Amino acid sequence: MFTRTIEPAFYDTDALGHINNTRLPAWFELARNDLFKLFTPDLNPRQWRLIMARMEVDYRAELFYGHDIEIRTYLTRLGNSSFTVTQEARQHGKLTNLGHTVMVQYDHQAKCTVPIEGKLREALEAHLQEAPAPA
Repeated sequence: MFTRTIEPAFYDTDALGHINNTRLPAWFELARNDLFKLFTPDLNPRQWRLIMARMEVDYRAELFYGHDIEIRTYLTRLGNSSFTVTQEARQHGKLTNLGHTVMVQYDHQAKCTVPIEGKLREALEAHLQEAPAPA
């Protein structure tokens, strides 16, 4: 599991006084960088080997300005060429948001999927775990 801490900025809030729902997909993407480095260590877009096939976010509770947010990133499924990244946003230890993103290893020049094999598969397997139960 990868873990990042986000310190919300004032501009992350909305008129209702909590963190705007549009911030979570951006924070989840930022937190996936640790995982992306397994595929492209220098994050060079010209060497990029992934595409996103699906993304969903469950909003379970509000997040608030002035308190750090922990983003946990891990895999809950590893297929032949695709995998599901599960991410949790937590504030004060409470699960507030849960995201699932399906990523595919992809050859952008050949326009086709690529199997996940060898050391890369082993590195990804090290981050496999079960997702939290549905709310």
